[in-house]
Amino acid sequence: MADVVILGAGISGHTAALHLRRKLGRGSEHTVTVVSPNSKWNWIPSNIWVGVGKMGKPDVVFPLEPVYRKKGIGFRQAKAVALWPEGDADDPRGAVDVEYTGQGRAGTTERIRYDYLVNATGPKLRFEATPGLGPDGHSLSVCTADHATEAARSLTETIERLRAGEEQTLVVGMGHGTCTCEGAAFEYVFNVDHELREAGVRDRARLVYLTNEERLGDFGVDGMTFEEQGFQTSSEMWTASLFRERGVEAILGAHVTKVEEGVVHYETLDGEFHALAFDFAMLLPPFGGVGLAAYDAEGGDITDRLFAPSGFMKVDADYTAKPYEEWRAQDWPETYQTPGYDNIFAVGIAFAPPHQISRPRTSANGTPIAPAPPRTGMPSGVMGKTAAMTIYDRIKHGAHAEAHRASMAHMGAACVASAGADLRTGSAAAMTMMPVVPDYARYPTGRDLAATRGEIGLSGHWVKLMLHHLFLHKAKARLGWQFIPE
Repeated sequence: MADVVILGAGISGHTAALHLRRKLGRGSEHTVTVVSPNSKWNWIPSNIWVGVGKMGKPDVVFPLEPVYRKKGIGFRQAKAVALWPEGDADDPRGAVDVEYTGQGRAGTTERIRYDYLVNATGPKLRFEATPGLGPDGHSLSVCTADHATEAARSLTETIERLRAGEEQTLVVGMGHGTCTCEGAAFEYVFNVDHELREAGVRDRARLVYLTNEERLGDFGVDGMTFEEQGFQTSSEMWTASLFRERGVEAILGAHVTKVEEGVVHYETLDGEFHALAFDFAMLLPPFGGVGLAAYDAEGGDITDRLFAPSGFMKVDADYTAKPYEEWRAQDWPETYQTPGYDNIFAVGIAFAPPHQISRPRTSANGTPIAPAPPRTGMPSGVMGKTAAMTIYDRIKHGAHAEAHRASMAHMGAACVASAGADLRTGSAAAMTMMPVVPDYARYPTGRDLAATRGEIGLSGHWVKLMLHHLFLHKAKARLGWQFIPE
């Protein structure tokens, strides 16, 4: 009998749990237990639509416990606080300490034993990295369904002021120089633009996109090159055309230093400091690890052995510090196993990337201003399934069964970024890239031109809406869920 514990019920963790239970069989002696501080699953990509009022919170969340009960998966509504990968004085098996956040046990603790552990905790939203950032400060967020609901309410109020004849400045973007998820900010700014146009008030609104990207179309992956009928164009040119068409201003290479009521302060790559007055601001936070500690069997602190300074878990990547020119696709992890512990995996945002994908940059003052690597959506699902398949093989065939592999340097990804939600007048930027991490040794542009594409149009919106319903169907483990790709 094997006990598998999965920390986190986001895209990676939830995917891993469903596939493991499916493969092991509902009536098997092996247990699968999910630990998550949240009682509900959230399809985060559609928070963008919640944030402009096109969807409500009930459209993007559902309770986890009924799904897990139906599938024979254990569920603890709790947050993980510490790992004991070598066991403790009472039991040599690994263990995780959790603190309950619900199920009538809030505040109580438990030590859960495991034979295999998947860390899919996702990120800590580090609003505190920028003074005044976030819903508890002076800006908005769409990182959670509740945050997005608040953003929609504020946007509605802004539109009403515009209708009353007031001019308004709306700022959307990144709240720190090391943020990731530029794609989400890109989506949101163009959905806001669409809502302003639908309300007939776009002419009185100044809409600004504030980003740590050095150039448009970077998206944290160093941009892309598209080829159409033999002609190559960059994602920078492709994206900039949309900004020009919609009249959205872009402030590039920016690190937000603080947010005051109605004013965002930022530094740019040239070392200059600026202040921008706003009436509405949605600024995303940087991400960090959730803050797990780790101990050896004697209680000695081994946190630094398992985790990078960022709080993300180390895996089978090459973390050697070296210049950008020496970074290689082979530096990226393939199995997501933690070094020294072949029964621990870290997937999705929880693993520590070996380096950035975009070129690292600092301002003239030495401030880092560059996107962190994205590890969300499709790649997260693939990683979760990959770890699940490795664990299944080892349970069934022995601990030395070969690990499944899914390097982001060999993995493709598709992204459909909404640019306005409407069945008739909406649009979306549909992008595919292969691989996610560019490999200049294999491809002159870093990626396979035959599989790296970009297109903007109404059909992209239909695809985005279809994916919303498909992935909710999959996450609810409804009939045929396993046939819907990650």
